[in-house]
Amino acid sequence: MMPVFEITKQATFDAAHHFPNEPEGSIYRRLHGHSFTVAATVRAEVLDDAHGWVADLGALERDLKAAAETLDHGLLNDHPGLELPSLERLCLWFANRLRGDWPGLCRIEVARPTIHERCVLSL
Repeated sequence: MMPVFEITKQATFDAAHHFPNEPEGSIYRRLHGHSFTVAATVRAEVLDDAHGWVADLGALERDLKAAAETLDHGLLNDHPGLELPSLERLCLWFANRLRGDWPGLCRIEVARPTIHERCVLSL
């Protein structure tokens, strides 16, 4: 059996959002904010011969942080694909940002740790 390796990096961001399709008076319709964490996992069965690793963790961290900084201290609804900014759509947004440069990307997790909520997208 061939071993499978996974590496993960995490970043944080703070952002506001609302759900404009919710009924008037809904708490979800009102503008509110959260602190978020996002984690990206890259998988490989074969290690890079030159380094003995799956991929460069520093490069993964830079790319993940750059994506998170795009959303940091802003309104999620203003970003294409996040007009309805659920955790699920945030997972898709991060996957779309990272997938091209990280072909081994296999998992995105977005969480709101202060309210004990998270979503995992398996790719």
